[in-house]
Amino acid sequence: MRQSLNLRLGQQLTMTPQLQQAIKLLQMSTLELQQEIQQALESNIMLEINDDESSRPVINSSPEKKTEHSDSITSEGSQSNIPDELPIDSTWDDIYEGSLTPGANNFETGEFEPQRSKASTLLDHLLWQLELTHFSERDQAIAMALIDAIDHEGYLSSTPEDIYEGLQNQFNDLDFDEVIAVLHRVQHFDPAGVAAIDLSDCLKIQLQQLPEKTPYRTEALIVVTHHLQLLASHEQSKLMRKLQVTEKQLNDIVALIRTLDPKPGAQIQETNSQYIIPDVYVSKHNQQWYVNLNSEIAPNLRINPFYSTLIKRADNSKDNVCMKDHLQEAKWFIKNLHNRNDTLLRVARCIVERQTGFFDHGSIAMKPMVLRDIAEELNLHESTISRVTTHKFMHTPNGIMELKYFFSSHVSTKEGGECSSIAIRSFIKELIDNENQARPLSDSKIAFFLQEKGINVARRTIAKYREAMLISSSSQRKRIL
Repeated sequence: MRQSLNLRLGQQLTMTPQLQQAIKLLQMSTLELQQEIQQALESNIMLEINDDESSRPVINSSPEKKTEHSDSITSEGSQSNIPDELPIDSTWDDIYEGSLTPGANNFETGEFEPQRSKASTLLDHLLWQLELTHFSERDQAIAMALIDAIDHEGYLSSTPEDIYEGLQNQFNDLDFDEVIAVLHRVQHFDPAGVAAIDLSDCLKIQLQQLPEKTPYRTEALIVVTHHLQLLASHEQSKLMRKLQVTEKQLNDIVALIRTLDPKPGAQIQETNSQYIIPDVYVSKHNQQWYVNLNSEIAPNLRINPFYSTLIKRADNSKDNVCMKDHLQEAKWFIKNLHNRNDTLLRVARCIVERQTGFFDHGSIAMKPMVLRDIAEELNLHESTISRVTTHKFMHTPNGIMELKYFFSSHVSTKEGGECSSIAIRSFIKELIDNENQARPLSDSKIAFFLQEKGINVARRTIAKYREAMLISSSSQRKRIL
C-alpha cells in the first residue's frame, strides 16, 4: 500500500467549554441555577455578589459624648437622673454576628434543603396513640402487628387471618378471637375508620362512632353493610324498597353517608409541599401585558476588583496564571448567565404576544403553537426553545404555568382555522361542569356540541382528553341520589 501526504479542507462544529456552559445554564431550573451560582462563587475567587452598599442604612457605632454634668450617685447607690440612652461597650452585631440583614439575598449561607420539621405519618400517629392506651404486653405486640399492616389510606393491607398466622410463631397459644378483639380496639383510634378491612367496614366503623341519636344512623348502617353496591350503581328504587323509605328519606340517608371519609388515613399522611419559584412575571398595565424577569432567583455577579488588579500581564508564575484562568472563567460565567436571562426574557415575551387571548380570557382562548413558531420568530433553533422552556415557570394572573404549557397541538375547524387542544379541553371541562348530574353528557354528545362550535373532534379524541383530565365516564358521573 502506497503512503502519501494530502491536504484536505473541511468544517466541523466544535463544542467549546464556553458553549457547553451556555447550554448547561440555559436548560437549568431555578433551583439548579442557584446551586450552580453558589458552586461558582465558592470555587472562583474572581466572582463575588454585587451588593449595593449605598442602599443599606449606615449604623453610627461611635461612642456617645459624655455630658458636662455627670449623674450624681446617692449613698444608696441609685442615680438621681437616669439618661434616656446609656453608653454601651458592645454593639448588636458583636453579639449576633450570624444575623441576616432583612430583605438581603444571602446566597453564601443559604441552604436549599427545606427547613421544616419531619412530616407526620399515619404510622407515627397510631404508634403515639398505642403508647397512650393501656395494653398488656401480649395485646401490645398484636396491636403493633396490626398497625404495621395499615397502609397510607388507613386500610389493612393484610387480612386478619394472615396477621394471625404471622403471630402464631410468636405466641403458641394465640387465639384468633384475641386478634379480633385487639383489632376492634385499634379501630377506635383516630382517625375514625382506620384499620378497616374494606370500604364497607370503614364506613361502618365511622357510623358506629356517631351518637346513637344521629338521624338515619341505623338506615345508613344497613346501606353500607348490605347494600353498598346498590348505592354505587345508583339503584334508587331498589334501595327505597329494601329500606322501606321515601325518596326524601333516602336522600337524607345518602347525605349522611357522604359526610364519611372513604380514605381516613389520607388526612393524617402529610407530604412536603413543593413550592415553585417563577422565572418570569407577567402583569398588565394600561391595557398592555409586560414581562419581567424574577430578580430574586439569581444574584448580581461581578468581577472582584481587588483580585483582578493583582494580575500581572508579563508574569507567568503559577499563582498569576491561576488568577488569569479564574478571571477568564468568571467573565464567561457572567456573560453566559446574562445570555440565559436575555434568551429567557425574549422567549417569554414572544409567548405572551402570541397568547394574549389566554391572559385576557383564560385557557379557553388558547391558540395552537409549536416550538417552531417561536424559533422562526426569534431566529433561534428549536432545541434552544425547548431548553429554555423546560422547567421554567411564568407567573400569570391565571396561575403559575410552565412555559411548555403554552405549546399544544391543533385541531382543524369548519372554517379552515385551527383550535388548540388546550382550548378544547377547557370546552370539555366547561360542558361537564354545567351538565345535569342525573343525565351526564356522553363523549358523543360532547363531540356533537363541539361540532356545533365548528370544532371537528372525534369521540375517541374526547375520551382521550377527558381521561387526561382525570374525569370519569358518563356512567360513573351519574348522580341520581
